[in-house]
Amino acid sequence: MINNVKTFILFASLTALLVVIGALLGGSRGMFIALIFAGIMNFSAYWYSDVIVLRMYQAEPLNSQNFVFNIVAQLAQRAGIPVPKVYLIQNPTPNAFATGRNPENASIAVTTGLLDNLTQDEITGVLAHELAHVLHRDTLISVVSATIAGAISGIANMFMWFSMFGQSQDNEESVHPIVGTVMMIVAPLAAGLIQMAISRSREFEADAGGARLCGNPKWLANALIKIEHSSKQQFFQGGRKSSSYSPYVYY
Repeated sequence: MINNVKTFILFASLTALLVVIGALLGGSRGMFIALIFAGIMNFSAYWYSDVIVLRMYQAEPLNSQNFVFNIVAQLAQRAGIPVPKVYLIQNPTPNAFATGRNPENASIAVTTGLLDNLTQDEITGVLAHELAHVLHRDTLISVVSATIAGAISGIANMFMWFSMFGQSQDNEESVHPIVGTVMMIVAPLAAGLIQMAISRSREFEADAGGARLCGNPKWLANALIKIEHSSKQQFFQGGRKSSSYSPYVYY
């Protein structure tokens, strides 16, 4: 119940911020455009974020015979939630993410790099961390905050071009150039700070929840050390093509 309230507050606050920015930059017309934009973004993020991200990384479903699926099933049973769908991504970077609008429609994906570099206990720790995100509905909150933060930047840039090329000087609702410039700088920064604050608080909760689920906090701690070391190693070896999965990944 508490997480549902937090989700609603997040939807409302970021949507309100987007609408206010639209009003400041474009008057009533800007507010109307921003409101429609927010509605479309929220709808898309709620219903299709998991499908989009899984297709983006060409994730392949794992069957119930796979050991990763079995670990997820055991952890989900402990957490008292439905077993999420489990996917594999062909990528050498050790990583994992959870996505989906609620526990009933959740998915967890792991990379081949994660399976190649971690022990089974460490993999269990990572999966427990992701299950904790699913349990707390962090997957929806993360993608919505990231989507609206991106929309805020898009709205700001859009009205910058309108003010430069399409806005009449005698328009009573036209925003002062200085105000518009400040908003274009401050608005994306504010949205990013909100997103970071949400992510940080959720991470602490997921760490604690994951430790309870797997029964040993050292498994996740050891996994994170290996993940960080492997990522740095690949970067210095020219592995910049191996991207992280923000905003869906929680490391």
